[in-house]
Amino acid sequence: MAELEWEGTVPAAAAGQRLDQFLAEPCGSRARAARLIEAGLVEVDGQPVRKRHQVSAGERVLVTRETFGPAPASGPEPAAFTIVHEDEALLIVDKPAGVVVHPARGHEQGTLAQALSDRAVGGEDPYRAGIVHRLDRDTSGLLVVAKSDAVHRELKDLLQRRELRREYLTLVDGIPPARSGTIDAPIGRDRRDRLLHSVDTDTPREARTHFELLEPLRHETLLRVSLETGRTHQIRVHMHAIGHPVLGDRAYGGPVRFGLQRQFLHAQRLVFVHPLTGEELDVSSELPADLAAALDLARAQGS
Repeated sequence: MAELEWEGTVPAAAAGQRLDQFLAEPCGSRARAARLIEAGLVEVDGQPVRKRHQVSAGERVLVTRETFGPAPASGPEPAAFTIVHEDEALLIVDKPAGVVVHPARGHEQGTLAQALSDRAVGGEDPYRAGIVHRLDRDTSGLLVVAKSDAVHRELKDLLQRRELRREYLTLVDGIPPARSGTIDAPIGRDRRDRLLHSVDTDTPREARTHFELLEPLRHETLLRVSLETGRTHQIRVHMHAIGHPVLGDRAYGGPVRFGLQRQFLHAQRLVFVHPLTGEELDVSSELPADLAAALDLARAQGS
C-alpha cells in the first residue's frame, strides 16, 4: 500500500527544473526522489511522470511512499523498540530480542524498519530505509538509524572507515586462553549448510573481531567484543571457530544453560562522531532481563 509523504504546488521560481531536482529537498535527496518517481509514486496534476519531466509553475505535485502497511489483524504486532537518542539527523534505538530489523522472506511484517518508516530515511532499499547496520533477530541492543540520505551516507562511511565503534556483551562457553585478542578469519556461506556462515567457506570475506575478557566464571566467560568488520553472524561464527561458542546459540554449537531461550549476545554500546555536529556520541544499553538473569545464575553456579 502507499501513504502520502508530501504534496505541494510548484512555485514560479522553480519552473523549468527537472522533477527529481525539484523534489530533492522534500524527499531527502535527489536520488531518493528519482527512486520514488521511477516506482510510480509521484504524480503531477494527477498523472504519473518521468523524473526528467520539467515542472511548470502552478503544477500540483503529490508524493506517496510504498509501505508494507499495518499488519493484518491476525498478523504480528508492530515491532517493539526503545529510542535512547534522537535528534534532527538520526536515532539510536534499543532493539529487543525477537524483532527482525528489516523485511525478508518469512518476515514480511512486524519489522523494525516498518516501525520506523515514518521517520527513517536513507539508502538504496526503500524497505530498509535509514537502517545503517543490522542485528540478528535474537540479538538485542543498539542500532543507529538515519533520517536522511545524506546522514545515511555519512554513517555508512563511518562504518567503512571503522570509526563507528560497536561493542557487544556475550557469555561464551569455556575460558579463552588470553585476556584479550583478535580473531582474524574470513567468513562466508558455510560449504555444507547454506543457511549458516562459517570460516570454512568458498566465498570468504574479510572479518575481524576483537574480544576482551571481563569476567571468568566456572565454565563460562563474559566477554566484551567489538567488531572491526560487520559480516553476517560474525561474532557467533568467530566464537564458534575458536572453540568458545556463544551460550544459547543452537545454530553455532552454543550450549543451552541457565534457562536461555536465545544466544547470549547484546549490542551494548555505540560510539561515533555525529555526522552533523562533530560531537562524540557514546550510548550504552543495559543487559535485558533474560540475559541478566542467566548471568546471575552463571555467577551463582561458579561461587
